[in-house]
Amino acid sequence: MNDFEIIDELEKARAKNNINWMNILRLAFKNSPEEAREIIFRINKKDIKISKILEKLSKNKGG
Repeated sequence: MNDFEIIDELEKARAKNNINWMNILRLAFKNSPEEAREIIFRINKKDIKISKILEKLSKNKGG
C-alpha cells in the first residue's frame, strides 16, 4: 500500500467517525445544552493549542 492509498483509507475512516462525533454533539445539545456548550468551549481551547503546536512543527526545517 503506497502513501496515497493509506491517506485515502484514513480520509474514509475519519469521514465516518466525524458523522458519529456530530451525532454525539447533537445528542449532548439536545439533552444538556449548557453543559455541552462548556465542553465544546474546552475542546476548542485545546484544539487551538494543538494547532499552534502543529504550526511550529510544520515550520521547523532543522528538526
